[in-house]
Amino acid sequence: MKQLPSAAFAACLLAASPALAQSPIVDAPAGRLEGSAEGTLRLFKGIPYTQPPVGAKRWQAPAPLPAWPGVRKATSFGPACVQPRPKIAGIYTNPPERMSEDCLTLNVWAPRNAGKLPVFVWIHGGALVSGYSHEGMYDGARMAARGMIVVSINYRLGILGYLAHPGLSAESPEGISGNYGLLDQIAALRWVKDNIGAFGGDAANVTVAGESAGGLSVMYLMASPRARGLFQRAIAQSAYMISAPDLKTARNGTPSAEAAGTLAMTALGAADLAGLRAMDAEKLTSDAAGKGYGPWGTVDGKILPRQLAETWDRGEQAPVPILAGFNSGEIRSLRVLLPPAPADAAAYETAIRARYGDLADAFLRLYPSNAIGESMLATTRDALYGWTSTRLALGQTAIGQRGYLYLFDHGYPATDDNGLHAFHASEIPYVFGTAGRTPALWPKVPDTPAERRMSDAMMGYWSSFAKTGTPAANGQPTWQPYGKEGHYMAFAQAPRPGTKLFPGMFALHEAAVCRRRAAGDQPWNWNTGIASPVLKKTEGCR
Repeated sequence: MKQLPSAAFAACLLAASPALAQSPIVDAPAGRLEGSAEGTLRLFKGIPYTQPPVGAKRWQAPAPLPAWPGVRKATSFGPACVQPRPKIAGIYTNPPERMSEDCLTLNVWAPRNAGKLPVFVWIHGGALVSGYSHEGMYDGARMAARGMIVVSINYRLGILGYLAHPGLSAESPEGISGNYGLLDQIAALRWVKDNIGAFGGDAANVTVAGESAGGLSVMYLMASPRARGLFQRAIAQSAYMISAPDLKTARNGTPSAEAAGTLAMTALGAADLAGLRAMDAEKLTSDAAGKGYGPWGTVDGKILPRQLAETWDRGEQAPVPILAGFNSGEIRSLRVLLPPAPADAAAYETAIRARYGDLADAFLRLYPSNAIGESMLATTRDALYGWTSTRLALGQTAIGQRGYLYLFDHGYPATDDNGLHAFHASEIPYVFGTAGRTPALWPKVPDTPAERRMSDAMMGYWSSFAKTGTPAANGQPTWQPYGKEGHYMAFAQAPRPGTKLFPGMFALHEAAVCRRRAAGDQPWNWNTGIASPVLKKTEGCR
């Protein structure tokens, strides 16, 4: 048989298999896009969803991007949004290869020949300071293979994403500033609504999901009137319902967002906004973080009408089903959030009684003095993540929606041998099926049948929730809505349903937050336990 030259052989192969001859192209309202084929999936990378926020557009709301002419290549991930470069390596360290102020892009994983599939939009974590949409753990291929469209997004971070300032408010037609990163997320969701049908997605069946600062962002989206109707379900992993600065007024023990922005401008040595806009984006971001600038959502009466806790109290959050939960070892990898430990059990008890007063007995039952180290880890975990997750499940239940609560309590040798059992974010590679794509210093997940079963179960529950609003997985226990019985699902060595997670935990922290809110001069975040302000008994609070 005569052998064909390699080029001729390739031409014959492509002629016989037309699918191999061309990359996938979609014709979306935003413009035509050329992606890449990966097995049974189509992947479109680095799609811009708004105009670049550069030059005079730095610290402006995202502006619509006109449709581009011709076919735009979407075969390379866009750069990450500007963020400080890590100075010390840790388990989360995984810096992006490229950063740019021109970073507002998203990525789409879609099954071939998709039609009216549910859409899963992922918002990365990183304290609103770091992170990016295409980090390896967030690869959407395995989730998309379960019959969904998966979208991951970038949004502005740090001072570039959340600066409020009187001058910026004066520039705004609405008289407000800050929340630019949140507005980016809303713009991305609008892009999804307008364009995802071209990829085979159902714009009326969108789940917004995120972990840590991504979970905080999910709550901001649920609270923002501007995001209403852009998603039909929500997933909040390790979210934290902390107090946020008010735009113009000092409240809850923190300066106004505009005052904080004014102080940041002075600390950065800029005379005015023009000076700030002229600064190199990377230097500006790094210097601001080094001088203590912290990005948060701003309560401005419009994008965020009020504190998250008040929004949920009033039942004004988005009326959608939610899946929310936290990890048993959240603080084991976030010990920076812990105050210094007291000298002994007596000092611990004295501090708690001085701060918690009539709540001290309930506190010490939950977080006893005979195990100070574990009690402090559990206190901060519950005050930030446990209370928030339970409040989310309760809040949706109260407005007639389903709330599903979980506890991730899963460990493996590399975590347990290093005191990191079920650490913050350790559920992510199980949710995405990306155990082989974790950062370099992440405790390596063993490739065993047991670990694969856990990941398969979690992917099943999460993808089912995104499709139908009910989490279910083949061969796994039924996950009941929180309801009156306080149902939850624990992910330990295997999924295990239960009721009334950590009895007394939510009531204690709800009472503490209620008293802080009533006092009006105290934030509610990680200043808990022995670091808490004095909690005075207040009418209307337990």
